[in-house]
Amino acid sequence: MNSLPAVASRPMIARLPFYYGWVNMLIAAFAMVGTLPGRTQGLGLITEPLLKDLQLDRVQFAQINLWATLIGSLFCIGVGRLLDRVGSRIVVTVVSVLLGTVVLLMSGVRGVLWLTLLITLTRGFGQSALSVISLTMVGQWFGRSLNLAMAIYSIVMSIGFMIAFPVVGNIVSTNGWRTAWAGVGGTILVGLVPLAWLLVRSSPEACGLAMEGEKPTEEASVEPASGYTLWQALRTPAFWVFALASAVYGLIASGISLFNESILAERGFDATTYYYSLVITALTALVGNFLGGWLSAKWSMNRLMALAMSLLMGALVALPHVTTKTHVALYAAVMGIAGGFVIVIFFSFWSHAFGRAHLGKIQGAAQMLTVLASAIGPLLLAECIDRTGSYAIMFYSLALVVGLLGIGSWFVSAPAKNAISATK
Repeated sequence: MNSLPAVASRPMIARLPFYYGWVNMLIAAFAMVGTLPGRTQGLGLITEPLLKDLQLDRVQFAQINLWATLIGSLFCIGVGRLLDRVGSRIVVTVVSVLLGTVVLLMSGVRGVLWLTLLITLTRGFGQSALSVISLTMVGQWFGRSLNLAMAIYSIVMSIGFMIAFPVVGNIVSTNGWRTAWAGVGGTILVGLVPLAWLLVRSSPEACGLAMEGEKPTEEASVEPASGYTLWQALRTPAFWVFALASAVYGLIASGISLFNESILAERGFDATTYYYSLVITALTALVGNFLGGWLSAKWSMNRLMALAMSLLMGALVALPHVTTKTHVALYAAVMGIAGGFVIVIFFSFWSHAFGRAHLGKIQGAAQMLTVLASAIGPLLLAECIDRTGSYAIMFYSLALVVGLLGIGSWFVSAPAKNAISATK
């Protein structure tokens, strides 16, 4: 009899017939799709018409992108601290409002100075801040089922991007990049912002729940999260191997994404083939998410990362030799699968290896490295074609770096998550 008042006094979320972390996971996936205007892949959709509209050359635009991304990467650390202190509900809502507003303003930009400022802010609020928030939202709610949650998250996110890329690309082709960008900004403000405010909750402990996989008694207090501090994580080889492997993938993906139309044009293909390759990459990334999630339950993370690096290296070596649409499709498929693996690893490794106590800061540091690398990628490719007349030399050089990281991934070991308890 005494249990009835106790049950009634529990928060509504704790009385739901399902674990609320799955709702948080869905909103987190939507938030990651919302980073599109701040990501190189999204910016790549409007690069060519934007260059013509504002009369910019490719190297100049790559330099703008470099500084915008470098400065924007600083948002990773700041938002990680806010997440650990304030919680994800407030932070994701505020950042989404800021990102949507900036994208709307960018749709009306006329000068290079304002373009630089607004791209910097889309990088900061989108690629940096909202990405960290999205990943942390999932990591804070799942324990034993984190691999499954991240696999489903990756699938929802991939489907979202798979829909968004052709839709935005079609609007760019038919109505211009400004109309497309205004639509993206408006969608963030009227779609993502209300969902974030109404549905996101910061952690299971804040809702009277235990971490997924645990069953506390009615009167037991929920134990605080434990894990490595940021500085303890930075002293482990595993952090640097996984962070650098993810960062180099980001460097390659950003460089190719921003100038993909130009890269394929060098091989004799038109813009239609470019959009076609984006869809193939998105579809096969979805396959990579499924397969990566399944393999992560059977293999160690370092073996899976080594496989991803091997596939990426093969795609880079093959890219300068594509001559038919079938070749483009095969290249795009391998890139998508490799990317799907890296995404699953990047989304789940940090919580597995270092715990949840300081996950926002650790995730932010890893994301900052990825963002920094993604800033360099487009400039490397732009300088390469400007100096040599071809992208090929850079692809071969990057393939060598990826191969070395694959070897490092194979031999590194993840730290024991519970070796260090949370700092009080």
